[in-house]
Amino acid sequence: MTETSTRLPLADVPRLRATAGTAGIASAGEMTHSEHIAAVRGGELGSVHSWELVTAVDGPGTRLTVFLAGCPLRCLYCHNPDTYFTNKGEPVLVDDLVAKVRRYRGVFRATGGGLTLSGGEPLFQPAFAGRLLRAAKEMGVHTALDTSGFLGRNASDELLDDVDLVLLDIKSGDPETYTRTTGRELQPTLDFSRRLAERGNTMWIRFVLVPGLTDDVANVEAVAAHVATLGPAVERVEVLPFHQMGRDKWASLGIPYELGDTEPPSKDLVERVMGQFRAHGLPTFRG
Repeated sequence: MTETSTRLPLADVPRLRATAGTAGIASAGEMTHSEHIAAVRGGELGSVHSWELVTAVDGPGTRLTVFLAGCPLRCLYCHNPDTYFTNKGEPVLVDDLVAKVRRYRGVFRATGGGLTLSGGEPLFQPAFAGRLLRAAKEMGVHTALDTSGFLGRNASDELLDDVDLVLLDIKSGDPETYTRTTGRELQPTLDFSRRLAERGNTMWIRFVLVPGLTDDVANVEAVAAHVATLGPAVERVEVLPFHQMGRDKWASLGIPYELGDTEPPSKDLVERVMGQFRAHGLPTFRG
């Protein structure tokens, strides 16, 4: 698929209105068009799908995971297709999210947790993501970035300096399978992973195991071989078995879902794939 623009059109973040906001994040007041554009460009205003407080899912400890709206990939197994478009999210001021992070600092300290930016794709809104990460680090909060790496070029060195952990999804090792799975190209993710390794950014690599799609021995081997070249920056690999939990969302959005008849991987298949990663000396876990 030919690459299209991966920069967030400023008008795609919904205008701030005098409403309750997303999931209890209140932002009183409205913005003029010029104020809106300036706020988006400066990272003061972003489009947020939702947030949740979770434990041992999106990084260590108890995490405040913020799901930003907007994603350039169209993964066949996506369980959050409602995060595809920024104009479908809710307008949220970065200061309101920072206040929520501040509220949970005690929980983070007690559990070794912190803030995780997810999506969608958080690097679709790099200015907003960068402002939030910087504020979290100034409070001494551990930060994680959950990304496909496809938009790695949107992440400045300054942004990455404020990231303690990158949860990097490498969805395939074979370029054709990657395009079949995501609608995009593999190379930007590989390039981003090498950049992270050279910088010394700690990574958890994630691989979604989908029977009949990503489970081919050669495909898995290509992912494992690449990850093994990244050195000590890779702290762990997580093999995530495919599930059907997002199927109803596809139906509600009226989007054709190609994996309706795909079963979750068997225990034996999961063990085989984990074994391929472990054979390269990579600490591997079932996610």
